[in-house]
Amino acid sequence: MRACVVGAGVVGLNTALELQRELGASLDVTILADKFNEETTGDGAAGFFFPSTYFAGPSFDVTKQWIRDSFDWYNSVCWSDQGRAAGVGELTGYFFSNESRGKVWNPLMEGVCPEYRDATDEELQLLPGGARFGSFASTLLVECRYFLPWALNRIQAAGGKIQRRCVTRLDDLSEDFDVVFNCTGLGAAKLCGDYTVIPLRGQVYKVTAPWIKTFTCFDRDTYIFPNRNQVTVGGSRWLGNSSLEVDPYESASIWERAVRAVPSLQAARVQRQWVGLRPYRCPVRVEADKAQREDKLTIVHNYGHGGYGITAAPGTARYAVKAFKDQHRAGVGSSKL
Repeated sequence: MRACVVGAGVVGLNTALELQRELGASLDVTILADKFNEETTGDGAAGFFFPSTYFAGPSFDVTKQWIRDSFDWYNSVCWSDQGRAAGVGELTGYFFSNESRGKVWNPLMEGVCPEYRDATDEELQLLPGGARFGSFASTLLVECRYFLPWALNRIQAAGGKIQRRCVTRLDDLSEDFDVVFNCTGLGAAKLCGDYTVIPLRGQVYKVTAPWIKTFTCFDRDTYIFPNRNQVTVGGSRWLGNSSLEVDPYESASIWERAVRAVPSLQAARVQRQWVGLRPYRCPVRVEADKAQREDKLTIVHNYGHGGYGITAAPGTARYAVKAFKDQHRAGVGSSKL
């Protein structure tokens, strides 16, 4: 069978990797995309593995399974000889809030992180002026500037093909492919006529601050994440805003909040500011298209992850591939898959 993955962001490449892991030689895999590596939204992402409590699949149990599957797979890469090349590493740090414990505790991560607990009284004093609530987490960092090219190389080494192509209609792929995995993020709004996919604008600083080794999050939207060669300082969530221009007022707000949480940032050197549009949909769409098609093309959707594509991509990829296998077996009976 001929499979096509449309989209080469972190969701698309994880889907292609899962196809090759799960189905191997029974499938030819081709990736079609108009943007790769540093051209994608993932290039500016901090890479922090941690979902928001508003990240939602079809049910809480399914959503948590996505997160667990993702963590387990990234963690296996982290501890393999490929961890550094793939940009996957350990990261520890703190969530702080003066509002409520709900601001610092996420049930989606309970039982997933190797260590996840309430902050001690002493740790609550790490924030200037102290904090009323806090939690400590040992999680992962997945830096797309390393992960995406590593994944592409892995896909090609396993026989996958890569084509730079702008897909404007999924129907146009029916002559060349038997199944299409739609991992187009924001592009799905126009491609599928799904206007519940909304841009979620984010703005961050990338700075040089090698002394920062642990992450700090304060009331979710103020965060400092140490990456391999820089520190990501954010952030913002502007739902429905599609501007890619750096907003100077948002810049000032981000920096003031971050320095208040981590005063040593005042000595950091700013490398650049970056704006990205995250594809938000509630719930995330991961399903086989149920429409009956005369051309027999199978379409499986996997998009709408918002700012949590990195966190959930391996899990939703597994779910999407299973949806394809289930539909294929139901349709043909004695499937080879």
